[in-house]
Amino acid sequence: MPDSIIGQPIDRIDGPAKVTGRALYAADVAASAPPAYGVLVTSTVGRGEISKVEAGDAESAAGVLLVMSHENAPPQAPFKSGGLGGPRHARPKPQLDGTRVHYYGEPVALVVAETFEQATAAARLVRMSYRAESGSYDLADGRRLAYTPEHIVVGKPDSRIGDVDGALATSPVTLDATYTTPYQSHNPMELVASLAEWSGDKVTIHCATQLVNSAHRSIAATLKLPLEKVEVVSEYVGGGFGGKLPIYGDAILAALAAKRLGRPVKIVLTRQQMFSVTTHRGATIQRVRLAAAEDGKLSAVAHEVWAQSARLDEFAEAAAASTRAMYAAPNRLTTHRVVPLDLPVSDSMRAPGDAAGQLALEQAMDELAEKLGLDPIEFRLRNEPDQDPEKHVPFSTRSLVLCLKKGAEQFGWSRRDRLPGRTKDGDWLIGLGMATAIRPNYREPAHARVRTDARRHVTVEMDMTDIGTGSYTILAQVAADVLQVPIDAVSVHLGHSTYPQTPGSGGSFGAASSTAALRAACLALKEKLDAGQGPGNLQAEGQSVPGEEYEKFSQYSYGAHFAEVAVDITTGEVRLRRMLGVFDAGRILNAKTARSQLIGGMLWGVGSALHENAVVDTRSGAFVNHDLAGYHVPVHADVPAAVDAVMLSGFDDKSSPLGCKGVGELGICGAGAAIANAVYNACGVRVRDYPITPDKILSGLLQENVARRR
Repeated sequence: MPDSIIGQPIDRIDGPAKVTGRALYAADVAASAPPAYGVLVTSTVGRGEISKVEAGDAESAAGVLLVMSHENAPPQAPFKSGGLGGPRHARPKPQLDGTRVHYYGEPVALVVAETFEQATAAARLVRMSYRAESGSYDLADGRRLAYTPEHIVVGKPDSRIGDVDGALATSPVTLDATYTTPYQSHNPMELVASLAEWSGDKVTIHCATQLVNSAHRSIAATLKLPLEKVEVVSEYVGGGFGGKLPIYGDAILAALAAKRLGRPVKIVLTRQQMFSVTTHRGATIQRVRLAAAEDGKLSAVAHEVWAQSARLDEFAEAAAASTRAMYAAPNRLTTHRVVPLDLPVSDSMRAPGDAAGQLALEQAMDELAEKLGLDPIEFRLRNEPDQDPEKHVPFSTRSLVLCLKKGAEQFGWSRRDRLPGRTKDGDWLIGLGMATAIRPNYREPAHARVRTDARRHVTVEMDMTDIGTGSYTILAQVAADVLQVPIDAVSVHLGHSTYPQTPGSGGSFGAASSTAALRAACLALKEKLDAGQGPGNLQAEGQSVPGEEYEKFSQYSYGAHFAEVAVDITTGEVRLRRMLGVFDAGRILNAKTARSQLIGGMLWGVGSALHENAVVDTRSGAFVNHDLAGYHVPVHADVPAAVDAVMLSGFDDKSSPLGCKGVGELGICGAGAAIANAVYNACGVRVRDYPITPDKILSGLLQENVARRR
């Protein structure tokens, strides 16, 4: 028997509720009275002013109860724009508060009716007239507007050490390449939705949010209400990936409409509206310059990023941030520039910054390794730092070398032909590729409450969320372990703003933060039990606050990806044949849910490399493929059974009292670059413009054929 239940691959304790329909997501919750249904009307210009609202036909349509626009929306607190200088997701988010149109697909009206179908039909009858203005919708053209943001997610926007230009000029082997990544949409299975219901002067909102505390503050601030007059409930969230960090128009407008009508109001966004009403990952242009000596030691690393931000609300995609800690080199440069465009708001999407940045850096490392005549793994091993290359502090833990070596052995990397295009299987060219992964480790302040009754049944209460990651289960495991009770004797209650505050789920900080607070609460309760204060009902609270370890040590999680792909020489189609990831994320809290998270991230990396691309019509600013028919993601037919994630045994005492680090975003970091490098090894075509689609491969093959004929 294991000494601790922590780390064991037990099934999700919320699994039975989910498969039997007892787990209620925001749109599933039943109100105390029959709700009315709201449907958003969104703008059809990318920049301009609303000149006229014609709502008469909609107001007279069957079942319609209310048409709300800027002409009759209640007063709300003003929007506060700008960077990451404060609690970004707790800001006021006023809706329908003016005539200004900031982007295509922005909410401009709300129709509320007795049924969803009636509201949908009536929404089409609302006629909005605009004074359209010329907008900026193209990232490459918009680079002339680029500026330096005040903040990025981690640290300052730029870093500079030594003389990069000098090293590039004098080093014998160099690389100067530009990579582009497209717009991407979160597309969680669960649509963003809210149900608002008033009782006197207090409103309760069931919504799909990753951050209950931030949502609570944002809604209260917007409605200009005291916090105690707003309750937010989000017990189950059907995927978030960063797309449910902010509060959107559904929550605010449901609350306003419910107040106006005196009855509950439910709003569910359509899949098409998810592409503009909610956030997305901004497109990037990334220039990577590398220089090395003949022995493969890097002398310079430069990573420069231009990324889209909404003109309305600044967000800087920190794509070069982790480059600062990845490889040793005496001369270093990272820069981030924001390109303000008249597009919907960009924000965090699974592994913000790192997912996009490592698509560029890790492909560049592969390219330079080839120029040096070195195996890509050996090249990375020769540039492994012994401390953080820019902060000049020790790493809390760093087992990247072990990830690389173990992965290479298990994957059979030694059988890789270093020359592209020489391994065939019928009409398919076979290639192997690899890449490393790095993701910053965070922990935020958190609080927890735990109590026990005379039967020794334990109840946990936190405003933490479970977005499909397994929060309910790992929290139950921690409580059971500390209090030495069976896991069946633990009930976990999450997602209410009346519970003790946590940072929620996002940035891979949720597990480390919430479990540390729960451990403290359980230890406090255990002290009471040991002191004989039972056996009746007892309660204790605990909190956890990160200490100076986050200043004294550089904290990251790591991984190594290995991929085998097949490229059809006739069509350019790419097929994943097998994939392996080996990861160092400290102590694993649940081996089953962690593996699920890592594999999910790896497959998202496959999508980033081969499929995902939210296409902007640069004439209007509209996302044209705004559904799952046009926005492609990997499906079962794209994914072989031979995909695995291996987790190294570890414990990072600088990260958390439990020794754990985040795994929710680590799996995507570097995964797409491993696919890109495998494609090159298969067919000799280097695609730097993601995603790697058949047309780009065929174009590359054609260019190769022309070059050979010459």
